[in-house]
Formats: sequence, C-alpha cells, structure tokens
Amino acid sequence: MEQAKLFVCKSCSTPVPTGHKFCGRCGAAVPSDVLAMKTSYYGALQTPGRAKVVFVRGEGVEGVSYQLNADEHVIGRSGHLVLGDDPYVSPRHANLFYREGHLVARDEESHNGVFLRVREPATLSSGDFVYVGEQLLRVDLVAAASNHDADGVTYYTSPHHPGQLRVIQVLEGGVDGAAVVRGESVTVGREGADMCFIDDHFVSSSHCRIALDNGKITVADLGSRNGTFVRIKGDQDLVHGDYLFIGRNLLRVEITV
Repeated sequence: MEQAKLFVCKSCSTPVPTGHKFCGRCGAAVPSDVLAMKTSYYGALQTPGRAKVVFVRGEGVEGVSYQLNADEHVIGRSGHLVLGDDPYVSPRHANLFYREGHLVARDEESHNGVFLRVREPATLSSGDFVYVGEQLLRVDLVAAASNHDADGVTYYTSPHHPGQLRVIQVLEGGVDGAAVVRGESVTVGREGADMCFIDDHFVSSSHCRIALDNGKITVADLGSRNGTFVRIKGDQDLVHGDYLFIGRNLLRVEITV
C-alpha cells in the first residue's frame, strides 16, 4: 500500500505525499512504520522470485502444478515431488532449489538425466545427449584412426565422410542404433533430413541441426513444435518459461516477476 493514499497526519489531518517524512502543514514527523510500509502479497506464489512447475500433458494440456516454496525440492520416486509411476525416474532424480534468488536445477546423478529445452543454440561436448521427439541421440567426435594393419594392408571400409561429427541414436538398454557422420552439420527431422525418424510423430519435418565448427559442437532448434532438449550437466539456472524433461514428464517452469 502506498503512503500517499493512506496516511493522514495525526496532528492536523492533512494528507502526506509519498516519501515525505514530515507533514507539510504542521511539521509533524511521519511514523517510521508508515515510511517502511510495502505492499503485501496474498500468497507465496505471488512473491517475486518464487516459482512453480506445471506438468504438461499431450497437446499442451496442463496437468497438476506444484509451488516451489521451500529451499529445495527433490524430484524422484521419493522426495518432495514424487513420480512413483514413472519407470524412467530414479529414486532421487533431480533437485530444484533457490540460490541467491535464482531457481536452479541439478541432476542428482540420475540414471536417465534431466533435459532442458534449448532457447538459443547450445554448446555441446563429445558424448553429450540430445532429446528430439522420442529419440535419444548421442553426439560424438570421430577420432581419426589408421586404415592399415601392421603389414600395411588396407582394411575394407565403407566410404568415409571427411568430417568428424557423428550423431548416434541410443536404443533401449543403451545400444547404439542408427548413426550419421557428416563434415559440418547433421540435420534431424521427419522428412528430408540427414537423420530421419519418419514414424516419430513428435519430431517435426525439420527439427534441429547439430553442427561442428572449428572443433565446437552446437545444437539449434529449427522451430520445431515440441522443442529440442539437452541433458544438463552440473547446476543449471532456470528462467520463466523453461521446459524440463524428467523421466517421461514434461514440466514448465513459471517464476513470479
């Protein structure tokens, strides 16, 4: 509440403007508690910097939401936010906590990881994982290897691309599936891409691009409907509107500003 609208001098009944420490008519001092008065919020959800996560169901339909009002919020088969019916979730999978007024996500060494939807092109390292539609992809740099045995005999090989970027589909059980090697970039999509998943209806026609430039790997979403997700490493600061994949659950982060 604002001082100017509510405080009237107790000595002469004159309204005192906002920020004034004394009454302009009689000179009486404005009480310190009135000077320090601030607007109160109805609930913790409206407190600036506080957040909630909203579970997103199919076709963008929202499910239940959880307010993040504690210092930390463990997500897993046990903890503060329990996902006991998801077989891809570890007992202690992730933690959402506040640090210096910012919401942070941490992977608690889960088996399947925590994935964040990329907003801008994200930098990757060899061995990092990308989630596209229902496809888990691993990104590698192909190391140069000798094509000859000790006697100098050349091995039979398939035609080799000059580049060193390799994108590998990871199947159930961690088995490598389809792989694509390209010199500069690999496009992923449902039609006309270097790596196509025609039966995955969560993959857009042109979904994302993974590129290699001077040894630096990046992934960029190409305006896909469902987004491109990267497995986080260490602590990841979150902002309003971020999306997280935890197990088979899609969560949207909403932060009060």
